Amino acid sequence: MSGWLLILALLILGGVLSTLGDRLGSRVGKARLSLFNLRPRRTAVVITVLTGSLISALSLGLLLLVSRQLRIGLFELDALQAKLRDSRSALEAAEAERIEARSATKRIEAELITTRRRAATLRQELEPLQQQKLQLEQERNRLTADIQARDIDIQRTEAELRSVRDRIKAGEQELTSLEQDLLALRRGSVVLRSGQGLATATVRLDQPEQAKQVVDRLLQEANQTAYIRVRPGETPDRQILLVPRGDVERLLQTLRQPGTWVVSMRSAGNVLRGEAVVYAFPDVKPNRAITRVDEVLATTTLEKNERGSEAVRTRINLLLASAFAEVQRRGSLSEGLQFDSSELNALGIALVERTDHKPVKLQVIALRNSDTADPVAVSVIIRP
Repeated sequence: MSGWLLILALLILGGVLSTLGDRLGSRVGKARLSLFNLRPRRTAVVITVLTGSLISALSLGLLLLVSRQLRIGLFELDALQAKLRDSRSALEAAEAERIEARSATKRIEAELITTRRRAATLRQELEPLQQQKLQLEQERNRLTADIQARDIDIQRTEAELRSVRDRIKAGEQELTSLEQDLLALRRGSVVLRSGQGLATATVRLDQPEQAKQVVDRLLQEANQTAYIRVRPGETPDRQILLVPRGDVERLLQTLRQPGTWVVSMRSAGNVLRGEAVVYAFPDVKPNRAITRVDEVLATTTLEKNERGSEAVRTRINLLLASAFAEVQRRGSLSEGLQFDSSELNALGIALVERTDHKPVKLQVIALRNSDTADPVAVSVIIRP
Protein backbone atom coordinates (compact mmCIF):
# COMPACT_ATOMS: atom_id res chain seq x y z
CA MET A 1 0.00 0.00 0.00
CA SER A 2 1.21 3.52 -0.80
CA GLY A 3 2.37 5.72 2.11
CA TRP A 4 -0.06 8.53 1.26
CA LEU A 5 -3.01 6.15 1.25
CA LEU A 6 -1.88 4.79 4.62
CA ILE A 7 -1.69 8.29 6.13
CA LEU A 8 -5.12 9.18 4.70
CA ALA A 9 -6.60 5.99 6.15
CA LEU A 10 -5.05 6.76 9.56
CA LEU A 11 -6.48 10.28 9.54
CA ILE A 12 -9.95 9.10 8.59
CA LEU A 13 -9.79 6.28 11.15
CA GLY A 14 -8.57 8.67 13.87
CA GLY A 15 -11.33 11.14 13.09
CA VAL A 16 -14.00 8.47 13.13
CA LEU A 17 -12.71 6.96 16.38
CA SER A 18 -12.32 10.39 18.00
CA THR A 19 -15.88 11.30 17.07
CA LEU A 20 -17.12 7.99 18.42
CA GLY A 21 -15.08 8.43 21.63
CA ASP A 22 -16.37 11.95 22.11
CA ARG A 23 -19.97 10.91 21.61
CA LEU A 24 -19.46 7.93 23.87
CA GLY A 25 -17.95 10.18 26.56
CA SER A 26 -20.78 12.69 26.22
CA ARG A 27 -23.42 10.00 26.55
CA VAL A 28 -21.64 8.47 29.52
CA GLY A 29 -21.45 11.94 31.10
CA LYS A 30 -25.09 12.72 30.38
CA ALA A 31 -26.13 9.32 31.59
CA ARG A 32 -24.00 9.86 34.66
CA LEU A 33 -22.70 6.30 34.53
CA SER A 34 -20.23 5.12 37.09
CA LEU A 35 -17.50 2.47 36.62
CA PHE A 36 -15.52 0.92 39.39
CA ASN A 37 -17.32 3.15 41.90
CA LEU A 38 -15.89 6.24 40.26
CA ARG A 39 -17.72 9.52 39.91
CA PRO A 40 -19.56 10.04 36.67
CA ARG A 41 -17.06 12.72 35.58
CA ARG A 42 -14.12 10.45 36.32
CA THR A 43 -15.87 7.63 34.50
CA ALA A 44 -16.22 9.88 31.43
CA VAL A 45 -12.48 10.63 31.61
CA VAL A 46 -11.66 6.94 31.83
CA ILE A 47 -13.87 6.24 28.83
CA THR A 48 -12.16 8.98 26.88
CA VAL A 49 -8.70 7.63 27.79
CA LEU A 50 -9.68 4.14 26.78
CA THR A 51 -11.10 5.44 23.53
CA GLY A 52 -7.79 7.23 22.78
CA SER A 53 -5.82 4.11 23.65
CA LEU A 54 -8.08 2.12 21.37
CA ILE A 55 -7.49 4.64 18.58
CA SER A 56 -3.75 4.30 19.07
CA ALA A 57 -3.95 0.49 19.19
CA LEU A 58 -6.09 0.29 16.09
CA SER A 59 -3.86 2.72 14.27
CA LEU A 60 -0.73 0.74 15.18
CA GLY A 61 -2.42 -2.56 14.33
CA LEU A 62 -3.55 -1.24 10.97
CA LEU A 63 -0.04 0.00 10.25
CA LEU A 64 1.46 -3.36 11.23
CA LEU A 65 -1.14 -5.21 9.19
CA VAL A 66 -0.70 -3.34 5.96
CA SER A 67 3.06 -2.48 6.12
CA ARG A 68 5.62 -5.31 6.04
CA GLN A 69 8.44 -2.79 6.26
CA LEU A 70 6.97 -1.40 9.50
CA ARG A 71 6.66 -4.87 10.99
CA ILE A 72 10.25 -5.67 10.03
CA GLY A 73 11.47 -2.30 11.31
CA LEU A 74 9.59 -2.64 14.61
CA PHE A 75 10.35 -6.27 15.48
CA GLU A 76 13.53 -7.15 13.48
CA LEU A 77 15.38 -3.88 13.49
CA ASP A 78 18.10 -4.99 15.91
CA ALA A 79 18.69 -8.23 14.01
CA LEU A 80 18.72 -6.31 10.73
CA GLN A 81 21.18 -3.82 12.11
CA ALA A 82 23.39 -6.69 13.34
CA LYS A 83 23.20 -8.34 9.91
CA LEU A 84 23.95 -5.00 8.31
CA ARG A 85 27.00 -4.60 10.52
CA ASP A 86 28.10 -8.18 9.65
CA SER A 87 27.46 -7.53 5.96
CA ARG A 88 29.47 -4.34 6.10
CA SER A 89 32.29 -6.20 7.86
CA ALA A 90 32.13 -9.00 5.28
CA LEU A 91 32.00 -6.41 2.51
CA GLU A 92 35.03 -4.65 3.92
CA ALA A 93 36.85 -8.02 4.24
CA ALA A 94 35.83 -8.94 0.69
CA GLU A 95 37.01 -5.57 -0.55
CA ALA A 96 40.33 -6.09 1.25
CA GLU A 97 40.60 -9.55 -0.26
CA ARG A 98 39.69 -8.13 -3.67
CA ILE A 99 42.41 -5.51 -3.33
CA GLU A 100 44.84 -8.16 -2.16
CA ALA A 101 43.78 -10.48 -5.01
CA ARG A 102 44.22 -7.62 -7.48
CA SER A 103 47.68 -7.03 -6.09
CA ALA A 104 48.41 -10.77 -6.30
CA THR A 105 47.05 -10.81 -9.86
CA LYS A 106 49.34 -7.97 -10.83
CA ARG A 107 52.25 -9.76 -9.18
CA ILE A 108 51.38 -13.04 -10.98
CA GLU A 109 51.04 -11.18 -14.28
CA ALA A 110 54.46 -9.66 -13.72
CA GLU A 111 55.87 -13.08 -12.85
CA LEU A 112 54.13 -14.54 -15.93
CA ILE A 113 55.72 -11.92 -18.15
CA THR A 114 59.09 -12.69 -16.58
CA THR A 115 58.50 -16.44 -17.02
CA ARG A 116 57.56 -15.98 -20.67
CA ARG A 117 60.67 -13.96 -21.27
CA ARG A 118 62.71 -16.63 -19.51
CA ALA A 119 61.00 -19.34 -21.59
CA ALA A 120 61.83 -17.48 -24.77
CA THR A 121 65.44 -17.16 -23.64
CA LEU A 122 65.55 -20.86 -22.76
CA ARG A 123 64.10 -21.77 -26.17
CA GLN A 124 66.83 -19.78 -27.84
CA GLU A 125 69.43 -21.49 -25.66
CA LEU A 126 67.79 -24.90 -26.19
CA GLU A 127 67.84 -24.77 -29.99
CA PRO A 128 71.63 -25.22 -30.35
CA LEU A 129 71.52 -27.84 -27.62
CA GLN A 130 68.88 -29.79 -29.55
CA GLN A 131 71.02 -29.60 -32.67
CA GLN A 132 73.97 -30.80 -30.64
CA LYS A 133 71.80 -33.60 -29.22
CA LEU A 134 70.82 -34.63 -32.76
CA GLN A 135 74.46 -34.67 -33.81
CA LEU A 136 75.37 -36.72 -30.73
CA GLU A 137 72.55 -39.20 -31.45
CA GLN A 138 73.78 -39.56 -35.04
CA GLU A 139 77.29 -40.08 -33.74
CA ARG A 140 75.98 -42.62 -31.25
CA ASN A 141 74.15 -44.51 -34.00
CA ARG A 142 77.29 -44.50 -36.11
CA LEU A 143 79.37 -45.75 -33.19
CA THR A 144 76.74 -48.40 -32.46
CA ALA A 145 76.89 -49.57 -36.07
CA ASP A 146 80.70 -49.61 -35.87
CA ILE A 147 80.55 -51.58 -32.62
CA GLN A 148 78.10 -54.07 -34.15
CA ALA A 149 80.35 -54.44 -37.19
CA ARG A 150 83.32 -54.96 -34.89
CA ASP A 151 81.34 -57.46 -32.85
CA ILE A 152 80.60 -59.36 -36.06
CA ASP A 153 84.30 -59.23 -36.95
CA ILE A 154 85.19 -60.39 -33.45
CA GLN A 155 82.68 -63.24 -33.65
CA ARG A 156 84.01 -64.24 -37.07
CA THR A 157 87.57 -64.04 -35.72
CA GLU A 158 86.59 -66.08 -32.67
CA ALA A 159 84.94 -68.66 -34.94
CA GLU A 160 88.10 -68.84 -37.03
CA LEU A 161 90.15 -69.02 -33.84
CA ARG A 162 87.98 -71.87 -32.56
CA SER A 163 88.40 -73.62 -35.91
CA VAL A 164 92.17 -73.18 -35.70
CA ARG A 165 92.15 -74.42 -32.11
CA ASP A 166 90.11 -77.43 -33.17
CA ARG A 167 92.57 -78.13 -35.96
CA ILE A 168 95.46 -77.70 -33.49
CA LYS A 169 93.72 -80.04 -31.07
CA ALA A 170 93.12 -82.55 -33.84
CA GLY A 171 96.76 -82.17 -34.87
CA GLU A 172 97.88 -82.73 -31.28
CA GLN A 173 95.72 -85.83 -31.08
CA GLU A 174 97.10 -87.01 -34.39
CA LEU A 175 100.62 -86.26 -33.16
CA THR A 176 99.95 -88.26 -30.02
CA SER A 177 98.62 -91.10 -32.15
CA LEU A 178 101.67 -90.88 -34.38
CA GLU A 179 103.95 -90.94 -31.35
CA GLN A 180 102.13 -94.01 -30.12
CA ASP A 181 102.43 -95.52 -33.59
CA LEU A 182 106.11 -94.67 -33.57
CA LEU A 183 106.58 -96.46 -30.29
CA ALA A 184 104.64 -99.37 -31.66
CA LEU A 185 106.72 -99.35 -34.83
CA ARG A 186 109.83 -99.69 -32.76
CA ARG A 187 108.38 -102.90 -31.40
CA GLY A 188 107.00 -104.12 -34.68
CA SER A 189 104.71 -103.27 -37.64
CA VAL A 190 101.46 -101.51 -36.77
CA VAL A 191 98.67 -102.74 -39.03
CA LEU A 192 95.70 -101.27 -37.12
CA ARG A 193 95.64 -97.88 -35.46
CA SER A 194 93.60 -97.01 -32.40
CA GLY A 195 90.08 -96.04 -33.42
CA GLN A 196 90.48 -97.36 -36.97
CA GLY A 197 87.26 -98.72 -38.45
CA LEU A 198 87.03 -102.43 -39.16
CA ALA A 199 83.44 -102.59 -40.45
CA THR A 200 80.67 -100.06 -40.96
CA ALA A 201 76.99 -100.49 -41.77
CA THR A 202 73.91 -98.29 -42.04
CA VAL A 203 71.04 -100.06 -40.25
CA ARG A 204 67.30 -99.47 -40.30
CA LEU A 205 65.33 -102.35 -38.84
CA ASP A 206 61.77 -103.23 -39.75
CA GLN A 207 61.50 -105.42 -36.67
CA PRO A 208 63.49 -105.07 -33.39
CA GLU A 209 64.21 -108.86 -33.42
CA GLN A 210 66.52 -108.35 -36.41
CA ALA A 211 69.05 -106.42 -34.31
CA LYS A 212 71.01 -109.50 -33.15
CA GLN A 213 71.33 -110.86 -36.67
CA VAL A 214 72.66 -107.51 -37.94
CA VAL A 215 75.17 -107.22 -35.09
CA ASP A 216 76.42 -110.78 -35.59
CA ARG A 217 76.97 -110.14 -39.30
CA LEU A 218 78.83 -106.89 -38.52
CA LEU A 219 81.04 -108.67 -35.98
CA GLN A 220 81.88 -111.35 -38.52
CA GLU A 221 82.82 -108.72 -41.13
CA ALA A 222 84.98 -106.85 -38.60
CA ASN A 223 86.67 -110.08 -37.52
CA GLN A 224 87.51 -110.96 -41.13
CA THR A 225 88.94 -107.47 -41.75
CA ALA A 226 91.04 -107.66 -38.59
CA TYR A 227 92.26 -111.16 -39.52
CA ILE A 228 93.33 -110.03 -42.98
CA ARG A 229 95.14 -107.00 -41.57
CA VAL A 230 96.79 -108.63 -38.56
CA ARG A 231 97.53 -112.10 -39.91
CA PRO A 232 97.81 -111.72 -43.70
CA GLY A 233 98.16 -114.90 -45.68
CA GLU A 234 96.32 -116.99 -43.09
CA THR A 235 92.82 -118.37 -43.44
CA PRO A 236 90.35 -116.49 -41.17
CA ASP A 237 89.09 -119.62 -39.47
CA ARG A 238 88.78 -118.38 -35.89
CA GLN A 239 87.59 -115.40 -33.87
CA ILE A 240 90.40 -112.95 -33.02
CA LEU A 241 88.11 -109.93 -32.53
CA LEU A 242 87.03 -109.38 -28.92
CA VAL A 243 84.23 -106.92 -28.08
CA PRO A 244 82.96 -106.48 -24.46
CA ARG A 245 79.60 -108.15 -23.97
CA GLY A 246 78.20 -105.03 -22.24
CA ASP A 247 79.05 -102.94 -25.33
CA VAL A 248 77.27 -105.45 -27.55
CA GLU A 249 74.16 -105.40 -25.33
CA ARG A 250 74.03 -101.59 -25.39
CA LEU A 251 74.42 -101.70 -29.17
CA LEU A 252 71.49 -104.10 -29.47
CA GLN A 253 69.29 -101.87 -27.30
CA THR A 254 70.11 -98.87 -29.46
CA LEU A 255 69.39 -100.64 -32.74
CA ARG A 256 66.02 -101.82 -31.49
CA GLN A 257 64.90 -98.20 -31.25
CA PRO A 258 63.19 -96.58 -34.27
CA GLY A 259 65.41 -94.74 -36.70
CA THR A 260 68.34 -95.23 -39.02
CA TRP A 261 71.71 -95.92 -37.37
CA VAL A 262 75.30 -96.03 -38.51
CA VAL A 263 77.28 -98.74 -36.68
CA SER A 264 81.07 -99.08 -36.78
CA MET A 265 83.40 -101.59 -35.18
CA ARG A 266 86.65 -99.81 -34.28
CA SER A 267 89.99 -101.00 -33.01
CA ALA A 268 90.46 -100.23 -29.33
CA GLY A 269 94.22 -99.72 -29.72
CA ASN A 270 97.23 -100.02 -32.03
CA VAL A 271 97.64 -103.62 -33.23
CA LEU A 272 100.88 -105.11 -34.53
CA ARG A 273 101.11 -107.62 -37.30
CA GLY A 274 100.90 -111.17 -35.99
CA GLU A 275 99.03 -110.48 -32.74
CA ALA A 276 96.51 -113.10 -31.69
CA VAL A 277 93.76 -110.83 -30.34
CA VAL A 278 92.25 -107.56 -31.57
CA TYR A 279 90.20 -105.64 -29.03
CA ALA A 280 87.40 -103.53 -30.50
CA PHE A 281 84.40 -101.46 -29.48
CA PRO A 282 81.15 -100.54 -31.29
CA ASP A 283 80.42 -96.97 -32.28
CA VAL A 284 76.78 -96.15 -33.11
CA LYS A 285 75.38 -92.82 -34.31
CA PRO A 286 72.08 -91.70 -35.80
CA ASN A 287 72.29 -91.53 -39.56
CA ARG A 288 71.99 -87.95 -40.73
CA ALA A 289 72.66 -85.84 -43.76
CA ILE A 290 76.24 -84.61 -43.72
CA THR A 291 76.44 -82.71 -47.00
CA ARG A 292 74.18 -81.60 -49.79
CA VAL A 293 75.25 -81.08 -53.38
CA ASP A 294 76.93 -77.68 -53.97
CA GLU A 295 77.00 -76.98 -50.24
CA VAL A 296 79.96 -74.84 -49.12
CA LEU A 297 82.03 -76.69 -46.50
CA ALA A 298 84.95 -74.29 -46.05
CA THR A 299 86.12 -70.91 -47.34
CA THR A 300 89.48 -69.14 -47.39
CA THR A 301 91.13 -66.20 -49.13
CA LEU A 302 94.39 -66.47 -51.00
CA GLU A 303 96.03 -63.10 -50.51
CA LYS A 304 97.60 -61.23 -53.43
CA ASN A 305 101.13 -61.81 -52.08
CA GLU A 306 100.61 -65.61 -51.83
CA ARG A 307 101.87 -66.64 -55.26
CA GLY A 308 104.51 -69.28 -54.65
CA SER A 309 103.69 -72.93 -55.16
CA GLU A 310 104.44 -73.69 -51.52
CA ALA A 311 102.11 -70.93 -50.27
CA VAL A 312 99.33 -72.00 -52.65
CA ARG A 313 99.71 -75.68 -51.71
CA THR A 314 99.67 -74.81 -48.00
CA ARG A 315 96.56 -72.68 -48.39
CA ILE A 316 94.71 -75.42 -50.33
CA ASN A 317 95.77 -78.08 -47.79
CA LEU A 318 94.50 -75.92 -44.93
CA LEU A 319 91.24 -75.37 -46.81
CA LEU A 320 90.76 -79.11 -47.32
CA ALA A 321 91.68 -79.77 -43.68
CA SER A 322 89.06 -77.22 -42.59
CA ALA A 323 86.43 -78.89 -44.81
CA PHE A 324 87.34 -82.33 -43.43
CA ALA A 325 87.10 -80.99 -39.86
CA GLU A 326 83.65 -79.58 -40.71
CA VAL A 327 82.27 -82.89 -41.99
CA GLN A 328 83.75 -84.68 -38.98
CA ARG A 329 82.10 -82.13 -36.70
CA ARG A 330 78.80 -82.95 -38.39
CA GLY A 331 79.33 -86.63 -37.59
CA SER A 332 80.76 -88.09 -40.80
CA LEU A 333 82.61 -91.41 -40.45
CA SER A 334 84.61 -90.82 -43.61
CA GLU A 335 88.36 -91.13 -43.04
CA GLY A 336 89.12 -88.50 -45.65
CA LEU A 337 87.77 -86.40 -48.49
CA GLN A 338 87.45 -87.64 -52.05
CA PHE A 339 88.53 -85.20 -54.76
CA ASP A 340 89.99 -85.17 -58.27
CA SER A 341 93.75 -84.76 -57.75
CA SER A 342 94.42 -83.79 -61.37
CA GLU A 343 91.77 -81.09 -61.19
CA LEU A 344 93.24 -79.86 -57.89
CA ASN A 345 96.76 -79.75 -59.38
CA ALA A 346 95.49 -77.75 -62.36
CA LEU A 347 93.84 -75.30 -59.98
CA GLY A 348 97.09 -74.94 -58.01
CA ILE A 349 99.06 -74.21 -61.19
CA ALA A 350 96.49 -71.61 -62.27
CA LEU A 351 96.72 -69.90 -58.88
CA VAL A 352 100.51 -69.83 -59.01
CA GLU A 353 100.55 -68.39 -62.51
CA ARG A 354 97.78 -65.80 -62.02
CA THR A 355 98.67 -62.30 -63.21
CA ASP A 356 96.17 -60.12 -61.41
CA HIS A 357 96.97 -58.61 -58.04
CA LYS A 358 93.69 -59.28 -56.28
CA PRO A 359 92.90 -61.71 -53.44
CA VAL A 360 91.28 -64.95 -54.56
CA LYS A 361 88.37 -66.50 -52.65
CA LEU A 362 88.53 -70.31 -52.55
CA GLN A 363 85.73 -72.62 -51.41
CA VAL A 364 85.30 -76.33 -50.89
CA ILE A 365 81.87 -77.51 -52.10
CA ALA A 366 80.22 -80.93 -51.86
CA LEU A 367 79.78 -82.77 -55.16
CA ARG A 368 76.88 -84.93 -53.98
CA ASN A 369 74.64 -85.68 -51.05
CA SER A 370 76.23 -87.84 -48.37
CA ASP A 371 75.09 -89.28 -45.05
CA THR A 372 77.02 -90.29 -41.96
CA ALA A 373 78.66 -93.45 -43.36
CA ASP A 374 79.05 -92.23 -46.95
CA PRO A 375 82.34 -90.95 -48.40
CA VAL A 376 82.40 -87.21 -48.92
CA ALA A 377 83.32 -86.07 -52.43
CA VAL A 378 84.37 -82.43 -52.79
CA SER A 379 85.80 -79.95 -55.23
CA VAL A 380 87.83 -76.77 -54.72
CA ILE A 381 86.54 -73.82 -56.75
CA ILE A 382 87.26 -70.11 -57.15
CA ARG A 383 84.49 -67.72 -56.17
CA PRO A 384 84.41 -64.28 -57.79
